Amino acid sequence: MSGDLDVSALAINVTIPEELRWTDTRRGETFTLITLTIRLLPDGHLAAKAYGRPVAGGRGTYVSFPVPDKPELAGLIDEAAHRAGALWAAHRGLG
Repeated sequence: MSGDLDVSALAINVTIPEELRWTDTRRGETFTLITLTIRLLPDGHLAAKAYGRPVAGGRGTYVSFPVPDKPELAGLIDEAAHRAGALWAAHRGLG
């Protein structure tokens, strides 16, 4: 079966530390970005999106934004991916 299994991506979710959070605006509403979803794509590259909630509040609104090109955010993504890899290796008895 493993030869027929098509895994399109692996994903991890990371809470953005307070000091690295930022705000962004969409359709006139300001959002605070609080989590990252990091995906390991089949080709080995990472893709990340930031998610946030409106500063003014609101139920059910959770919107994605691109992650700014900042070294500290790239470091967070890299650290999270390595941590997830270590957890997986430990789970599989490889670590």
